[in-house]
Amino acid sequence: MDLALLRTFVTVHRAGSFTRAAALLGLSQPAVTSQIRTLERQLGRPLFLRRARGVTPTTTGDELAHKAAPHLDALVEIAESGLDDDSSLRTLHLAGPPEFTAERALPALTELTGDDGQGFTLRASFGTAEEALDGLAAGHHDLAISTARPRGALLTATPLCDEEHVLVAAPRWAERIGPDTLRLKGAPALENLPVVEVHESLPLVARYWASVFDSRPAASGAVVVPDLRAVLSCAIAGAGLAVLPRYLCAPALDQGTIVTLHEPAVPPLRTYFLVVRTGTLALPHIARAHEWLRGAATTWL
Repeated sequence: MDLALLRTFVTVHRAGSFTRAAALLGLSQPAVTSQIRTLERQLGRPLFLRRARGVTPTTTGDELAHKAAPHLDALVEIAESGLDDDSSLRTLHLAGPPEFTAERALPALTELTGDDGQGFTLRASFGTAEEALDGLAAGHHDLAISTARPRGALLTATPLCDEEHVLVAAPRWAERIGPDTLRLKGAPALENLPVVEVHESLPLVARYWASVFDSRPAASGAVVVPDLRAVLSCAIAGAGLAVLPRYLCAPALDQGTIVTLHEPAVPPLRTYFLVVRTGTLALPHIARAHEWLRGAATTWL
């Protein structure tokens, strides 16, 4: 059986689409379709059911993928690494949200960029979860950090850590509200306060309101900046209330330049995932970065 046909088959099985598989393989869609039909003729059975959006593997397709994929991944590892593996020359392409990647992931991974013979060079790009996952699926990145768990077999996600969100503002806003007003009135006590957010839709504030107050925020953004570090700076300057990850604003809380406005019994959490293309953990530099980040995350509070 032609290994090229099997490689195309496994890529389609993981991608769930001839179109996406073609992009990953650098082939035209008709070429991918032709290879799958050739393989189906050789086996005498259909491997995929064509749907309006993508394809679904048949039982035969799933069985073949289960048998073939591990061996193809091992061959990819040999081809990528070479017989004389020098992982210090490998480059890891990482994608993730700017704040978490900069504050958490990159400081941890830089420990692996040394000249101990087992390190790698590192290239990072920032973007939304959708951008990071699309880039990973297209082969532009090796590893992505995402707050969204991808669907399908093309990408494999592993929970990394949970991020606690806190409602904060400069001390003067807390004094204006009063220590008992929020506890007694709940969200209505905050309606007249300006809000600092990363988008006009108030994604973090809306999530906090839904989780803690079971309502929607009535305020609109007074300051909208596309970076949580800028949100923190504006909150410290007194621009208004903000919802921020605790790890990001912990130093400011310790210094008293901002204070928490509310301490719910169950704080809102957001989960981060480490995501790779299925099968690429067979590559040593990706596997090492993946495990290193998982180990580092156990110390992140």
